[in-house]
Amino acid sequence: MEPAQSKVESSGDYKVADLSLWDWGRKELEIAEVEMPGLMECRTRYGEKKPFAGKQISGSLHMTIQTGVLIETLTAMGADVRWCSCNIYSTQDHAASAIVKAGTGNVFAWKNLSPLDYWECTLKACTWPDGSGPDSIVDDGGDMTMLILEGIKAEEKYEATGELPDDSKCVYDDEIALFQFLKMKVPENTQRFRKLAKRLIGITEETTTGVARLYQLSALNEFPWIGINVNDSVTKSKFDNVYGCRHSSVDGVLRATDVLISGKKVLICGYGDVGKGTAQAFKAQNAQVCVTEVDPICALQACMEGFRVVRMETVQHEIDIFISATGNKEIIKVANMEKMKNNAIVGNIGHFDNEIDMNGLKAYPGIQKVNIKPQTDRWVFPDGHGVIILAEGRLLNLGCATGHPSFVMSNSFTNQVMAQMSLYDPTFAGTKYENGQIYVLPKHLDEEVARLHLPALGAELTELEPEQASYIGLDGVRGPFKKGEYRY
Repeated sequence: MEPAQSKVESSGDYKVADLSLWDWGRKELEIAEVEMPGLMECRTRYGEKKPFAGKQISGSLHMTIQTGVLIETLTAMGADVRWCSCNIYSTQDHAASAIVKAGTGNVFAWKNLSPLDYWECTLKACTWPDGSGPDSIVDDGGDMTMLILEGIKAEEKYEATGELPDDSKCVYDDEIALFQFLKMKVPENTQRFRKLAKRLIGITEETTTGVARLYQLSALNEFPWIGINVNDSVTKSKFDNVYGCRHSSVDGVLRATDVLISGKKVLICGYGDVGKGTAQAFKAQNAQVCVTEVDPICALQACMEGFRVVRMETVQHEIDIFISATGNKEIIKVANMEKMKNNAIVGNIGHFDNEIDMNGLKAYPGIQKVNIKPQTDRWVFPDGHGVIILAEGRLLNLGCATGHPSFVMSNSFTNQVMAQMSLYDPTFAGTKYENGQIYVLPKHLDEEVARLHLPALGAELTELEPEQASYIGLDGVRGPFKKGEYRY
């Protein structure tokens, strides 16, 4: 039976692909809730207290079923939530529809966004009907943060000189679209972005690339708010980045190509946490896995795990599957793809759209793009050999599959809830935050996230005796058990 219209639905203040998908989305949300014990415990502990009452929270993070559980947790804790996706291909349309139908968030997201639509959705997700902006942001990759910061710069420059943003020097599609978007929006309302920033107190950032952006901005004194680095919580980086990729990297390749992985030669570019999980996944399929690395410590770790560490140029002619996992740019260049074997598979599980040289590929003289199915294309060079590109160089696990599984994302998103709580209540984390600085959640909260998930796995923690805790210098029998510098 279809429920009555929610306030969100009746307001029309949303944009999704197909609202009729809500029932499918709701069924999957109910299944995901069972697999996300951390978020459900947050609702139980804090739902009645409503710590986010009166707070406007914007999110720019893949609009998946798992994110839907996060949105409804923030709403259950009192927040007024608006949301968009942080990737043009990652939205699960049934998830977006279920949130709108329930009225638990205003969602602006659908799969296969154009770059300009992407920025329009980002703007709508951080703009309330009265023109005000968020009190805090849940960001993934830093795009919502950058939209507001670049928008403020553009407004100030336009007022001072009459000049509008210039996209002619931009290289990548998302960056070009951002400056084109600002060129359109700034003359419409020269106070818009400063008004959006007026009540903003902080950002909780989900991923490696976004965190790198925040630290860069902070070092340049160009970040005016509180930043919380969720990515480097152990229960995020070692769970989402390692265990999540260990699941979803192979899933994305298989859904896109149905290729047999066993026996194939696979090159993983980068052996950080994401690269480690991805390399483990392909090794578990009995592929022959090599790794590229610039960091000698990560390279040595790869060697000790049985992976051959090579340079791209040494093996590019013999590899069957290439996966970039670095967070850097131009990792797999068109010059590499020229030399690949026919139908080599090329995908990215790092971030953004620039790890694979898609611009170079598009500009290659005489090349042909043959679409196989959504987010799977064969690019044919003039000599007749082709390479199969997944998700047009964007995240293959979300473009070609459904991303990380619910249990892993429960760990990540419970960190997000705790980070958001600590923005509004300094006593929650026990840290006095200052504007312009970036913080990691304290160890006791990181351990609490893990503790919340153990019962679902049937784990029984051993308990220290007080004398044992004292012997190894702990404050108490419940931890924290490790110093901040400990590397798990």
